[in-house]
Amino acid sequence: MTARWGLVPAWAKDTKGAARLINARMETITEKPSFRKAAASRRGIIPSDGYYEWEKTPGSKIPTYLHDADEKPPAFAALFENWPDPALPDGHTEKWLRTATIITTSATDALGHIHDRTPLIVPPDMWTDWLDPDTNKESDVRALLDSIPEPHLVPRVVSDRVNYVRNNGPDLIEPAA
Repeated sequence: MTARWGLVPAWAKDTKGAARLINARMETITEKPSFRKAAASRRGIIPSDGYYEWEKTPGSKIPTYLHDADEKPPAFAALFENWPDPALPDGHTEKWLRTATIITTSATDALGHIHDRTPLIVPPDMWTDWLDPDTNKESDVRALLDSIPEPHLVPRVVSDRVNYVRNNGPDLIEPAA
């Protein structure tokens, strides 16, 4: 099942709040009602080649592609939920909507000047621990979160073509001229 970006908690009356829940702050996911249950039992990994941020400078924003130095796909820590659409009867093929959010953490490395937050990246040797359904107590989830090392990504300034959603293609991650 494919997940839609923007978490909709199972208890939500509708999907309107999903746009506000595209990211979850690592510091509060075990406490906030929107994320608490998913943090305990519905953790996932979203593979990616990298992501874009825009570095603010006086008078402009510089599009920057952040990626692993070895070009290995980073695995973003994520939470997911399954939301039952109350307008559809039980057994309907579209009764359940799966949604997801990416967990973010403080960007304290050299990239912190580009943006103060960064996706939490789960290193391959921690995937099994991160996905373990038996890790479901708040204290254990918090310990797991705290044990994930700080991500170290590399910035690459790219073309401002990334500023327009209609542009798509592998050339968008190439260095700017």
